[in-house]
Amino acid sequence: MQKWQITFVDDHGQKTVEEVTCDQKPSLEDAAHMIRSKLVPIAAELDLNDLEGRKPEPTVKILKDQNSIQILDISPAA
Repeated sequence: MQKWQITFVDDHGQKTVEEVTCDQKPSLEDAAHMIRSKLVPIAAELDLNDLEGRKPEPTVKILKDQNSIQILDISPAA
């Protein structure tokens, strides 16, 4: 398993790096799920994909719109 660094701006406007372990580079949506489960654990249990007009990467959008959290980069950990 490889370690990855997810760089994001948190809800306080500060740049933060979270390290995760995955077999391959996580997608933006996967990274959003990982960040959401740590920062907003109650919301992590909700299904954010609407049934009508499904949106790609709903977790990424909700994190940015409702929690002011934006993922900037996903890179291999040094």
